[in-house]
Amino acid sequence: MRTNRIKVLGGVYHCMSRVVAGEYLLGKREKEVFCKQLFQVADFCGVEVLTYCIMSNHFHVLVRVPERVELSDGELLERAQRLYWNEDKYLGFIKNVFNNGDVDQVQRLRERLYSRMFDVSSFMKEVKQRFSIWYNKNHGRYGVFWADRFKSVLVEGKRHAVEMVAAYIDLNPVRAGLVKDPKDYRYSGYGEAMGGVNRSRRGIMKAVYEKNDWKKALEAYRELLFGKGAVAQKIGQRTVDDNVSKAVLDKQGKLSTPELLRCRVKYFTEGAIIGSKVFIQNCYEQNLEKSNSKRFFSPKEMHGGDWGILKVFRMPRS
Repeated sequence: MRTNRIKVLGGVYHCMSRVVAGEYLLGKREKEVFCKQLFQVADFCGVEVLTYCIMSNHFHVLVRVPERVELSDGELLERAQRLYWNEDKYLGFIKNVFNNGDVDQVQRLRERLYSRMFDVSSFMKEVKQRFSIWYNKNHGRYGVFWADRFKSVLVEGKRHAVEMVAAYIDLNPVRAGLVKDPKDYRYSGYGEAMGGVNRSRRGIMKAVYEKNDWKKALEAYRELLFGKGAVAQKIGQRTVDDNVSKAVLDKQGKLSTPELLRCRVKYFTEGAIIGSKVFIQNCYEQNLEKSNSKRFFSPKEMHGGDWGILKVFRMPRS
């Protein structure tokens, strides 16, 4: 049975989606286009991208979805102009309604645009649809591009939880053996930030809550990414072997936080909520009426190392 997605007002979400059949269809050009579209849609939807990582057959994005705010007709038009080309017929329609439409036409258009904003599902739908249309058109391809619905994990919007998930996302190319240092992977928030791109620097600063000081934010973030013993000492050496890390986690052994973040930890991709016990309980109560299950799920401990106050709701299946 399809479960309802857990949402809260002003929530932070780790979202993931995979190419159909796990095919490696995202090359350099595709990653560039996807990245451009990701931020265009984020600007339109009013979603804040904290960090992201585009791999060859899937992507991760950590976003903050603010509560809905009232926008003027001019502000709605400005957002639409970030999403559509000037010659796009739908943009022409929007301009015409706002400039020449009657009150009822304008109100219907406003409601239509608002239905695509301030919501994580609307954001991900827009991102995935736009890219699949572009890809199929430019590669002579037909049919679905993305596999199933996207996954999402609700993350407590406080520093410890958000920075942990952000680091886990930015370390994807390290886990895949593509790079030793995540700054060398171009198609990620951290790699882009280290390349001097301000939008990604702002996202990471907000993830570690050093909003006005990039240097301090970078120091704090790199300490999390590169803790003692977390980096391979020899060229070609894996940081943490998957089999070793799985054995440690299965036995509830202890790894350092940076080592843990280099493992494929299912809490970050298959849990429903990550945060403190109080945060999880509050979110659960807010979504109880939408739940397909009448069972009570309590917050669970996260094994493998010292996760601080972090707990997980809806433990992943082994």
